[in-house]
Amino acid sequence: MNNLGIKNVKVNAWLDEMIELVNPKEVVLIDGSEEQAEQLRAEACATGELFKLNQEKLPGCYLHRTAVNDVARVEGRTFICSRKKEDAGNTNNWMDPTECYNKLGKLYKGSYTGRTMYVIPYSMSVVGSDFAKNGIELTDSIYVVLNMIIMTRVGTNVLEAMGTDGDFIKGLHARANMDENERYICHFPEDNTIWSINSGYGGNVLLGKKCFALRIASYLGKNEGWMAEHMLILGIENPEGEIKYISAAFPSACGKTNLAMLIPPET
Repeated sequence: MNNLGIKNVKVNAWLDEMIELVNPKEVVLIDGSEEQAEQLRAEACATGELFKLNQEKLPGCYLHRTAVNDVARVEGRTFICSRKKEDAGNTNNWMDPTECYNKLGKLYKGSYTGRTMYVIPYSMSVVGSDFAKNGIELTDSIYVVLNMIIMTRVGTNVLEAMGTDGDFIKGLHARANMDENERYICHFPEDNTIWSINSGYGGNVLLGKKCFALRIASYLGKNEGWMAEHMLILGIENPEGEIKYISAAFPSACGKTNLAMLIPPET
């Protein structure tokens, strides 16, 4: 049994099941505070998971290096695990959910031995909003914790908003041994579940991003009458200080990240 003081019975039942599966040495609840985040940054720097950059030139910035075999585009290892193959869509890879649970369950077994499990309660949208969708990601990576704090609304207030029996998206991530041949990012839309193993990079492991906000959300949207899409709101400033704004739904690999990071020349 976990001793995190969580009141939601569904969360506790799932947590106990996952703890038994992956066998962490300790379990830490991410509370959303800057104090805890700073402690995690310091710990990650001490272990070499993060590198603190020049704080005069780049205040608050850190470097994280991924494994050389770990990349963003792993469509061949990404699966939709719906009971009917046709429900996965004609552009996605499909795997039978029972087969996938069995296959990945063997990989997850004991994968947190000697490691810390971080429990990340997060909200997509303002916490408590009628539009908000809640999730909990379990991870053994401080990199994941710190990026989820940036990308979503993380904290114990999410658990409070969920109440004693509110539903949530269940996300389990494990770096395991980073074996690219056993790397899987799997979605179980009918179970509100995401399992990711043997990756430590980006959208493969930040489960609120593509996994929840696009893949699981597409299924939720179909059932609830709305549409999920990645949106970009971007302000572009020219050297004269004039700002133009762009807002649109952009597909993958169209260059939106490159555009967002572009620094225009002074002349």
